[in-house]
Amino acid sequence: MNTPSSKSNFFPVFATTSLIVIVLLVIYSLSGKPLSIENWHQEKLSEEFSADQLGKGINSFDDYLRLEERLFRELDEEIYSRTGTGPEQLLNRFSKGSMADPMSREPNWNRSFELNSGGDAGAVLLLHGMSDSPYSLRALGEQLALLDYRVLGLRIPGHGTAPSGLKYVAWRDMAAAVTLAAKHLEPSTGSGSLHIIGYSNGASLALDYALRALEDRTLPEPASLVLISASIRVHPAAALARFKNALAVLPGLGGWAWLDVMDEFDPYKYNSFATNAGAQVHAITTDVDRRIQQHAGNPNRSRELPPIMVLNSAVDATVTADAVVNSLLMRLPAGRNELVLFDINRDAVVQSTLMVSDPGPLTRRLMADKDLPFAVTIVSNEGPDSSSVVARYKAWQAKQAAVVKPIGMSWPAGVISLSHVAMPFPPDDPLYGELNPQYADSVFLGNLAIKGERGLLKLPADWLLRLRHNPFYDYMETRVVDWLDKNTDRDPASFR
Repeated sequence: MNTPSSKSNFFPVFATTSLIVIVLLVIYSLSGKPLSIENWHQEKLSEEFSADQLGKGINSFDDYLRLEERLFRELDEEIYSRTGTGPEQLLNRFSKGSMADPMSREPNWNRSFELNSGGDAGAVLLLHGMSDSPYSLRALGEQLALLDYRVLGLRIPGHGTAPSGLKYVAWRDMAAAVTLAAKHLEPSTGSGSLHIIGYSNGASLALDYALRALEDRTLPEPASLVLISASIRVHPAAALARFKNALAVLPGLGGWAWLDVMDEFDPYKYNSFATNAGAQVHAITTDVDRRIQQHAGNPNRSRELPPIMVLNSAVDATVTADAVVNSLLMRLPAGRNELVLFDINRDAVVQSTLMVSDPGPLTRRLMADKDLPFAVTIVSNEGPDSSSVVARYKAWQAKQAAVVKPIGMSWPAGVISLSHVAMPFPPDDPLYGELNPQYADSVFLGNLAIKGERGLLKLPADWLLRLRHNPFYDYMETRVVDWLDKNTDRDPASFR
């Protein structure tokens, strides 16, 4: 039991200890390798959208696009025009005319885009992930447009411009932009024909919108959600990002505003990652998780979330499949939802002693559990000695064995798993794909088979190891299209 004196002594001791910890952290920060903070890490672009602009000049998605046009002019004036050119800047995305310059490409996939505005099959809103751009879901959007869907790829605030955008954006700003985009799609879609596809943090934004649509009848209600590499729950340690970000204003701690600082050679994704971005991911996933739990626990709820398909890699360094199962799908109504899980290449790793962990326990649990309230498809090797891949499908609450179907694909040589960043990109992607398209004036960041001494290249070793395209993309695309067809109120035969 605490005595009054012990209580009175607690706060001075706590404050002193906290001060000592902060001082030590400052010393550690100053003694480390200085971060190369460039103009694009610091400039706050004044024309970026924020939620407090709603009703103050921004009332529609057309207003959002006009603001976006001004934003990119400001980006050109404040960053591109102040960045040098020449051979030493050949891989700098902010150097005009460089191999990584997205402003010289048409279209510039960093910007919001709309495809097939007259599509009759329904509407699809595409939401990219944190630090990404609309390019992430470009390939899927183009295919859906060919199938007569109206497609809107939203540039989420803070993205597509400069990494500094991630220092200042809040997830509520992102959510407000999603609302504008969804309302923009409503007039031509009709009731029940809006679908949302969210990748990574875009999955959290999709769930946030769907939850808000349950409460607000003025919002167009989505007919279904597709979540790819879904960010459902992040490590509790991510909560420290908010504390670290707050301290970044102190003298000598400016580098704390960044979790990672790298050269910016990717035209459609920031390589640098702001501490605030980590704090915002933690904030939205925590908020959405709380609301889903409340919704699921309300016996008097009159409306349900739309049917949800989740497509994840069984191994993912950014998010976890366990969270998708336990924090999302297990809480949703039975018989409406499905998980498509891409297993590791068991032909390549069955004898390996180098693996840190094996997702096998999760996949076996999913296949063995006869009471799961959702359907499961495991995409994996046909057998332990085969690189051929099959899809093992188990219906919800199925008592019989899974149905096994070949998908006509095999694991590529040397590939042991998918990755968080690989899922939405096809093998022929000109930036992240399997083969270099040999465009002399464009950077290629896909299957780079480079060997040599560490520290020689600008690319970190773990960056080179990570797979950046999905060898089973065609299968994934087919599953997504079938899911949208299944959950639309139009006859698929009329537009396919």
